[in-house]
Amino acid sequence: MQKKRPVHLALHKIRLPLPGVISIFHRISGLLLFLALPLVLVLLQGSLRSPESYSDLMDFLGMPLAKIGMLGLLWALLFHTCAGLRYLAIDTHLLNNLRQARESSRVVLAASVLLTLLIGVRLW
Repeated sequence: MQKKRPVHLALHKIRLPLPGVISIFHRISGLLLFLALPLVLVLLQGSLRSPESYSDLMDFLGMPLAKIGMLGLLWALLFHTCAGLRYLAIDTHLLNNLRQARESSRVVLAASVLLTLLIGVRLW
């Protein structure tokens, strides 16, 4: 007798635990940082070209939409760094049980948001 298996996987019904969500966000933030690298390099090149291009770049980055975009990249960088440190701690067996994995996931989220707010307020 064959078991009835689902024809497709219902992804909207799956509830990942927080460490799983952190893992997915870690991958997404890494991809976002990789894709934003050409933009950041163009901005750096523009800032170094001449004093006029630097002034134009500062005017552009002073616009609210550009600030929000840079704030998003800042969060991606800080989240990716915090999550990477978490995975380093897991790989070196500093975090070896489920409770520690779940707690470190909360710490990664809180630290990345807090650091983004602190740096964002300072830079805004």
